[in-house]
Amino acid sequence: MQFAILVLSLSFHEAAHAWTADRLGDRTARLLGRLTLNPLAHIDWIGTVLFPLVGMLSGLPVIGWAKPVPVDMRNLRSPKRDFGIVALAGPVSNLILALAATLAFKALVPPAAESMGVVGNFLLLAVVINTLLAVFNMIPVPPLDGGNVAIGILPGAVGVALAQLRPWGFLILYALLIGGVLDRLVFPVQNWLVEWLLGR
Repeated sequence: MQFAILVLSLSFHEAAHAWTADRLGDRTARLLGRLTLNPLAHIDWIGTVLFPLVGMLSGLPVIGWAKPVPVDMRNLRSPKRDFGIVALAGPVSNLILALAATLAFKALVPPAAESMGVVGNFLLLAVVINTLLAVFNMIPVPPLDGGNVAIGILPGAVGVALAQLRPWGFLILYALLIGGVLDRLVFPVQNWLVEWLLGR
């Protein structure tokens, strides 16, 4: 169940990037068939399949990534600003999914219910996974969406300096993970979001 939710959520996330880029003038993703909710168009076999499965089997948080949507900044009307907007669309899409799952959960699972049932568990997991994806992706380290948003809004020299960290982004994130920094940054915010949405 977790795996299915993750794949669907990542597909929605990448489709949101593609749709936003298309609306802002760059048809690259559309031409490459990425403007779709079909998971097969977005799956990265390591990030969408192997990494999440290892997480589930080891008891670690289930998180992963899909194939990045290609964006040609030269086609965007306001390249720097619009690239940041395209990046922001992914996490926002996960928050939209989390909100939709929350509304469905509240409609279908009474507060005093003794058991949530299969549907209730599915919706609860959808809230948890999508809030985690939204918060994690907004860490301001490229190539995460938060890094790309920061590059889009920071003044020239600062944005350029942050962009130069892109080749080392995953190493930086790995170091933050090993040092426990991500736990202190991501999970408190995610837990607050889940509690605020569910209100129970």
